[in-house]
Amino acid sequence: MTAVQVRVSSQWLRLREPADAAARSAGLGSEVARAVTGSPEGGSRGLIGHRRPLVVHDLGSGTGSMGRWLAPLLDGPQHWVLHDRDPELLRVAAERPAPIAADGSPVTVETRLGDLTGLQHGALEGASLVTASALLDMLTADELGHLVRTCAAATCPTLVTLSVTGDVRLWPSHPLDDRLRAAFNAHQRRTSGGRTLLGPDAVGAAARAFGHRGMGVQVQPSPWQLGHGTAALLREWLGGWVDAACEQRPELATAASVYLAAREEDLDQGRLVVTVPHLDLLAVPSGVRT
Repeated sequence: MTAVQVRVSSQWLRLREPADAAARSAGLGSEVARAVTGSPEGGSRGLIGHRRPLVVHDLGSGTGSMGRWLAPLLDGPQHWVLHDRDPELLRVAAERPAPIAADGSPVTVETRLGDLTGLQHGALEGASLVTASALLDMLTADELGHLVRTCAAATCPTLVTLSVTGDVRLWPSHPLDDRLRAAFNAHQRRTSGGRTLLGPDAVGAAARAFGHRGMGVQVQPSPWQLGHGTAALLREWLGGWVDAACEQRPELATAASVYLAAREEDLDQGRLVVTVPHLDLLAVPSGVRT
């Protein structure tokens, strides 16, 4: 099994990181802190030197933005293991300064190159927490099942953030919005190379799969709210959204060109506002308190 071959640039990840951090569920972040450290917001639990580090495996880590968001919410020393198949993204992640834990404890980082859908049973043994971000929608049902089994075998909490739902909303509205939205969502669920992606259906499938393995599951919204203050990100997102829709439905290309010009004018005038809904999921083994 190989996850969909989409090359993500470090520039795009850098551009979206502030919006990702603002969108992720703070409530689930606090639940994770309680589950792995016993503290809702990282309060001290004794001498730093007397505790073994939390071991966090971040799957499809990119440049490590999940760690920069979550590590400062967790109490105690931490060791983050970043898994990604792109050596350039891992290089950038390794060069970024490591975050600091909520109580000032040190955080260390290592990188592991490889396809996360090929993780062997036991690859996450010893993990205190497994995380991922903007990942599930790029998997097939079989790949998701393998990922859930691997995470569940680690018998620790799993936090997966920023999975798309497909219900994009733009203001002001435009007559072509609905057709582009439908085409984009079809692209997210496309079949390519014999692989049918889950797209917006991924979070529901993951919640059921974790639940079937006896884990408690919580799902919370984590929408991007894009507008004048995030114009650079909105411009990049809008172009990618329209391009994907037209790749799926080439007959939309002519109308979409006119649409994109109109939307860019809306953006330049500071009147375009877009909500891109996502969902965050936390799965916790039975017996782990949150």
